[in-house]
Amino acid sequence: TGYSVLDMINAFEKATNKKVNYVIGPRREGDIDECYSDPTKANNELNWKAEKNLTDMVKSAYDYVSKNY
Repeated sequence: TGYSVLDMINAFEKATNKKVNYVIGPRREGDIDECYSDPTKANNELNWKAEKNLTDMVKSAYDYVSKNY
């Protein structure tokens, strides 16, 4: 599943109940159009599949950083 930056911001806000201040502006020089990852190799070699949705993943990362930094 692909996610946009705005999807990430919305997931962070939902997971943390914190407002993210952001500005939608023009693309910066050097910004890439799209970036994808294919988890097939992780599944084939490690028998690993992602089981969480975007909001759960953001919440987990936020909780980790909050407790360790």
